[in-house]
Amino acid sequence: MLESYIRNKLEKKDILLMTHIVLGYPSFDDSLRTIEAMVTADVDLIELQIPFSEPTADGPVIVRANQGALKGGVTVKDCFKFVEKVARAFDIPFLIMSYYNVLFKFGLKSFVTAMSTCGLRGAIIPDLPPEEGRAYLDAMYAAQLAPILIFSPTTSMDRMQYLCSFAKGFVYCVARKGVTGENTDFSEETATFLTQCREGTSLPLALGFGVKEKADIDFLKGKADIAVIGTQTIRVMEEKGVAAVGEFIRSLG
Repeated sequence: MLESYIRNKLEKKDILLMTHIVLGYPSFDDSLRTIEAMVTADVDLIELQIPFSEPTADGPVIVRANQGALKGGVTVKDCFKFVEKVARAFDIPFLIMSYYNVLFKFGLKSFVTAMSTCGLRGAIIPDLPPEEGRAYLDAMYAAQLAPILIFSPTTSMDRMQYLCSFAKGFVYCVARKGVTGENTDFSEETATFLTQCREGTSLPLALGFGVKEKADIDFLKGKADIAVIGTQTIRVMEEKGVAAVGEFIRSLG
């Protein structure tokens, strides 16, 4: 179970690190080398994004990566073939992140079955609320996969408790309004939001959107259980190459 893995890890670490890549960007070869660098640098979970043409929760860096992967001809079947390889090669949990249109076009049950067959542990589908996602949730539960749901600063306590009744594994807390990759002011406002999230769920809390450096992660210790870093890793890869990714990840510890 994903939640058990996280809680066991938290007995040894103040905060866990989840990284994010866009599959097939700039190539699957680069994706593999990036994952190898991340695992060697001791990340705890990795979020694998299946490219989509309109990634509405993502900022310009990740949007560009999605577009680059699609331009290179990456398909969902390609992604699952690659994911099966890495999930069996590395002993950490891998999660899928994508948008509901990808699942819908692929076939919901087929998608969840493929996730299970590949050895994935859960999925983040940010544009699918429980009210419209019961078939997805039921399929995830049946496959013993964790549907990761999202809290934002505008989520009411009633809504948090409602979402938590469907969530498994952990809850993904969005640090601010807007899209990924923009600047986030980690302040008392963020701390207050995370305190509210603690009241809204008994699940571990991950926080993303704007985590860029060690100071951000240090701020989150004792407030969140998992720091999520995505856009900044892609920036490092684009500017300095895959070889620099491991060094960057280690600098966050």
